[in-house]
Amino acid sequence: MKMVLASARRKTARARVILRDGRGRVFVNGTPLEILEPEVIRLKIMEPLRLAGSLAEKVDIYAEAEGGGIVSQASAIRTAIARALVEWSGSEELKKLYLAYDRRLLVEDPRQAEPKKPRGRSARAKRQKSYR
Repeated sequence: MKMVLASARRKTARARVILRDGRGRVFVNGTPLEILEPEVIRLKIMEPLRLAGSLAEKVDIYAEAEGGGIVSQASAIRTAIARALVEWSGSEELKKLYLAYDRRLLVEDPRQAEPKKPRGRSARAKRQKSYR
C-alpha cells in the first residue's frame, strides 16, 4: 500500500495531507469534503482533484489544517493535496498542468501580515503629529 505525506503553508495556516490508495474519499479535519461548508471553500479545495481527473478517484485523502482563517487553511490544504498527488503519481504532465493552471497549487505564497508597530493602529498607520 502506497502512502504519501505532504504539507503546505499559507499566512499562519499549516496543512498536512496523507494520501493513500483508496476509493476517492476526501476528509478535511475529519469532515467529508462533500458536506464541508461554505461551498466556496469546498470548491477551492476541490480544484487540484478536478484537474487530476481519474487519478483522484484512486486515492483517499486525509487533510488536517490549523492556524490562520478558513480561507488560508483551504489554500494550504489545496497546495498540500496538489503536491501529494504529483508525488504519488510521479507524473510530470500533472505537475505542468498544475503550474499552468495556477502556480500557487504547487508553490507556497510567502506573504505574511506585517506586525503592528507601536504608536499606531496598524503596521504602517501612525498618529498624526500636530505642531500647533
